[in-house]
Order: sequence, then structure tokens, then C-alpha cells
Amino acid sequence: MADETDGTAPPDDVAPGERAPAAAAAAAPPRLLDRERAILQFSRRVLAQARRADVPLLERLRFVTIVSSNLDEFVEVRLADCLDAMRRPRSGFTEADLGGIRAAANELAAAQYALYNDEIVPALRRAGIVVLDHAGGDAAQREWTTRWFDEQVKPLLVPIGLDPSHPFPMVASKSLNFVVQLGGRDAFGRANRIAIVKVPGVLPGVVRLPRTLGGARQVFVLLTALIRAHLPALFPGRCVQAHALFRVTRNVDFEVDEDEITNLRQALRSHLGQRHFGDALRLEVAAACPQELCRFLLAQFALPEAALCRVGVPLNLLQLAPLLDEAEGAALRYAPFEPAWPAALDPARPIFAQLRERDVLLHHPFESFEPVVRFLREAVRDPQVLAIKQTIYRTGSESVLMELLIEAARRGKEVLVVLELKARLDEEANINWAERLEAEGVQAVYGIVGLKTHAKLLLVTRREPGRGGSTQLRRYVHLSTGNYNSKTARLYTDIGHLSADPGLVADAEALFRQLTSQTRARSLTQMVSAPFTLHRRMLRHLLQVADAARAGHTARVVVKVNALTDPLLIAALLDAARAGARIDLVVRGACLLVPGRHGVAETVRVRSVVGRFLEHTRICYFRWGAGDADEVLYLSSADWMSRNLFARIEIAWPVRDAALRQRVIDEALVPYLHDERDAWELGADGGYRRVSASGVSAQQALLEHHCAAAPRSP
Repeated sequence: MADETDGTAPPDDVAPGERAPAAAAAAAPPRLLDRERAILQFSRRVLAQARRADVPLLERLRFVTIVSSNLDEFVEVRLADCLDAMRRPRSGFTEADLGGIRAAANELAAAQYALYNDEIVPALRRAGIVVLDHAGGDAAQREWTTRWFDEQVKPLLVPIGLDPSHPFPMVASKSLNFVVQLGGRDAFGRANRIAIVKVPGVLPGVVRLPRTLGGARQVFVLLTALIRAHLPALFPGRCVQAHALFRVTRNVDFEVDEDEITNLRQALRSHLGQRHFGDALRLEVAAACPQELCRFLLAQFALPEAALCRVGVPLNLLQLAPLLDEAEGAALRYAPFEPAWPAALDPARPIFAQLRERDVLLHHPFESFEPVVRFLREAVRDPQVLAIKQTIYRTGSESVLMELLIEAARRGKEVLVVLELKARLDEEANINWAERLEAEGVQAVYGIVGLKTHAKLLLVTRREPGRGGSTQLRRYVHLSTGNYNSKTARLYTDIGHLSADPGLVADAEALFRQLTSQTRARSLTQMVSAPFTLHRRMLRHLLQVADAARAGHTARVVVKVNALTDPLLIAALLDAARAGARIDLVVRGACLLVPGRHGVAETVRVRSVVGRFLEHTRICYFRWGAGDADEVLYLSSADWMSRNLFARIEIAWPVRDAALRQRVIDEALVPYLHDERDAWELGADGGYRRVSASGVSAQQALLEHHCAAAPRSP
């Protein structure tokens, strides 16, 4: 990889959905890995982190809980899509396919619980951390837990005995509930046998006992264990014959016909309350749940036997999240770090003045997200700044950036926010922000009907001195591969780009105009955007690389994305590989291209890196010769998935400065190609194998480099 200047191709606007190069489109579709299994394989790689002896113990537990979250999302989204596909005529998706996917998900859950109970729990005990599953412990501990149950838990419990006037209750998705089988008769002389007890969601899943009761140990008790131990107290005069904890996972997607509604925000708000009560997809029960109760629950949720998942204790390992925060022991966690203030920015000078001199790249989380906050804060409080425009996809329920945008509106600036209301599972937070923004005078729009706005850009327009005493308007832009979220900026790897480059800011202005007016944007000079040009441009570069390889020239592709599933891009990658191009793919999650299946094992390598931070950076590097104009590197908001390229507003932009481009190569590509500790390689059988159990970790090396080489955030 050289550091020559960029050779960006000219604009090539096409209509949405118009896929490109006929040669690629005509190619026979490659045989791809099953997408659902590829997604589950990623969770297996996450679970493997929890097995590593070199990972601190509480971080191992955190990886276990991440797998639970991943499995929930898999069921809510992917399994729901599979069910829809099975119901569609001629989809080719069968009941057997669905059963295989359910079985694979259940196998992963079984492996997760085995790891937790057989390895993590004993290791926690050795480290002095005890989790009481069945309100056990000594007499003093039992006395305290009983008192805490009576005072803090029991008043919140509402046992519901089932009869014709008390039918089976509506059970929210992922809520924890007990089903209880009772003997004897109720207060009215009836022999109704089944009751439901909901576990209060307002209480923590794990409660820590006072230090005086633990001695040298840290003692925790599960909320569900407390309730289980005291179930008889909820049914005086009855005999608890059997009981089981259960959890149902539902389809969380809901359809809003954007062509038929007049106010998307109001329509989404009205649907949010229904999201937790969609169609049931999976029923989880404790492994010891009696078969009679399993059949009863399956009937209530209209689920087949195949939808039943028996798991270990505790049901829903996400209950353990409070323990991760409250448990003590520095050696049990990753060493804390403070993201470095970027060396390219002088904290004593205004950011605008520095951007007039040069562009700045920010590599998160190794470098601080604070320069992005300061960039916006300077814009908000600078009287010469007239307008601020920003896209928002996931920003969280608390956001300093959103508060700054509100402050800007109060100061009389023109503020436009393109807020994506349909960001899955963040709809409520984004709707709340939309309502606040509008109430404060911010112009909030919700993007394009039918397309999610996933591009990340922030544009500032400032009045500055011009020639001869006149004034001019100058614009500054921040582009990013990741979200405007201060919390995830410490957990995800991403690259941000601050610039005053006339081409980039003009392209950003054109994109904002398109998002608000919905008219065709002028041809972009540097950026490429989905659903118009991004897919076509990537295919064009792959064809250039293939042609160079056939001609015997240097031919190189390195792509780093979260997922690679688009069939046309995969076909073009394989074509370039067969021509002799050297291709490296660093794909964190689902990759459907399996090199060994296509006779290109020698020229294509597929890696996945799973480490301390979630890999999130999207980078596309192409070289099709030895000249200065034969190389280009893009940063992007988009993964190489059809939904990103044809059903979202996405951007990719070239890094034109040679030094900055080389920095991206040196920091965000090369280390991951040589990672020996956190990397996995995809084999010809479609399975992943860890490269090594030791050696260099790209993330750790970057952390040590930046935090040692640059000053801390001022």
C-alpha cells in the first residue's frame, strides 16, 4: 500500500436500485454461506472471548451477556424474517430450514450456559464473588434476603390466578415471569391451578448483600432467586406443586405504511407501545421446567415445540448486568484508559482555524470523541456561525450533542437535524429528541420515505472575512463511520474526519438539500452515496482491480466492514481474485463469501477481529496499478449489504490527503491484517479458526500507541 494521491473516478449518478456493471450483473451468482448461520458464528466468536484466560474475569462475564443480547436480537429480527420468508410463496425457505436455524441458536445458548455455570461461576467464587441463585447462604444472609424481599420486592408483585375472568395475561417480550402450579383451593373454594407472577422490571436483576454479611467475599443474590424462594408466601393457603421461570421473545418489527400516513413521528409513537407484544417467536424456560407447564405455555403463545428453548440457570443472563458494574476488583476488569487528545489538534486554538490549514482524522476510541463535541460547541457559541446541519441515527437518550443543537437554536442559529426515527430499538429515544428539538425551534426532518438515513455528517456554515473587506460564507464538515454517540465512541472503533475541503463541504450541502427537499442532488464531486452511486462505484473499482490483475499489474483490495452479504459485490470480489488480485477482507460479523468454496483460497483471505472494542470502522481500499492515480481509499458509513446499498441513505468519501490516507492504512488496516491474538480466519468449510492464542492484538497495540504518544483530553 503506497501513499500516492487519490485517483477518484468521476461522478456516476444512477437511479436508486439501478445496480451496475453489466459484467458483474451477468455473472453467475456465487454459492454463499447461509446468512443466519454466519450471524450465529459471530456470536460464537464473542462467546470464545469469555473462554480466554487472558481476558479479565468480569470482562469474560460481560462477553457472556453480550451473547445473550445478540441472541435476543437474532430471534427478534432474523428469526422473524425467516418466518416471513417461509410464509411467502416460492421463497424456497422451508420448515426444515427454520428448524435448523432454531436448533443452531439453541446450541449456542446451551454452550453459553455451560460456559457460565461450569467455568465463569467457579472462577468468580475463586475471586471472592458469590452469586446466590437460590436465596441460599448462611442464616444471617437468609434473614437479610427475606427482609429485603418483604420490604422491596413483595409489594411490587401481582400474582394472577387464571380463570375465565382472569385469562392468561399479555406478557411483554423478554420480560421474566413465573408460571406456578398450585394445589388446594383458592379463597372462593375453586381449584384453579395455574398462576402467573411477573418479575418487576423496575428492580435490578442482581442485589448485593451488605459487606458485613459477606466477610471477605462479595455476595450477590439474583432477584429471580429471591422470588422463587418466596413463592409460597404469595399464595397463602395453597400448595406450590411446581413452578418455572419463563421468558418469551417476540417480533419487535412493526410496519408503518409511510405512503398512507401524514405524520411519521406520530405514527411511530402510536406503534411503539405495541412493539413488546408482537408475535411470539421463542419460549425460554428453565431446564427443570415440567413438561406439563411447557405444553401449557406453548399453547398460550401459539408456539410449536420447536420454539421451546430449555436453558440453564439463571434464565436470561442479562440479569447479571448490575453485577458487572457493582463488583469490585481492578484486576477483574480491563485496565482503564483515557482516550488521547489527537496530536493533530492544538487544544489551545479554535478548531475552525486549524481546519482551514489541514484536515484532521480522529481514530476512536483510541483518540477522544471530545474534539467532535468541541467542534459543535465552538459552532454553537461562535457568533459568526450562522447554520448547523446534522444527521442523527443512534445518539442515546442522553446526548451532549443534542443539547448543544438545542442551545444553538436558542441562540438564533439556523439548525437542521435529519433524525432517523426508524433506527431499530432506538425509535423511542429518537422520537423524544425530535419532539424536544421541534419544541425548541430546531428544524427536524425525518429523511426519505422508505429509506433509513444512516449517513453520519455534521455541517457548519460560518461567516468569515473575504477579499477587500467583504465577507464570505465558509463551511466545515465532520464525517464519520460511526454514530454521534459519546458512550459508544469509547466502545466502538470508528474514524471521524474533520475538514474544510471545498469539495467535501459542497457534497455535504448537496446531500442535506436532497434529504430535505427530496429533489435530485447535483453530481457529487468526492462523495458517493447510497442508494445512488455507492454500490456502482465499489463495483467499478473492483472491475478496475480485476482488469489490472489480468494485465499483470499490481492489483490489491482491502475491505474492512461489519458485514459482507451483497451478492454482486461478492461476485465482483471473486472475479478480481480469480484474475489474480490479492484480496483481504476484515469482516467483523456475517461474511457470506467463503474463499475455499470458489477456488480462490490463495488470493482471498477473510478475517474477523473480536476484541475488547467492537469493530465498527468501514474502510475500502483499492489499487489497480503502480501509478499515483491507481489507488483510492474510502471511509464509509455503509456495510457491504444490499439493505445498506439500496435501502438506506449512506455515504462513502475518499481520503485524498496522502499522509492521512497512509495513517488510515497504517492504523486501521495493516494492524488488523497482522493481528495474532483477536483475529479469526474463515476456512473452506465455512467455519472460523482463531489465528493464535497469543501474539499481537491490533486493538491493544493501538491503545498503547495513542495513549502513550499523545496528550490526554484537555
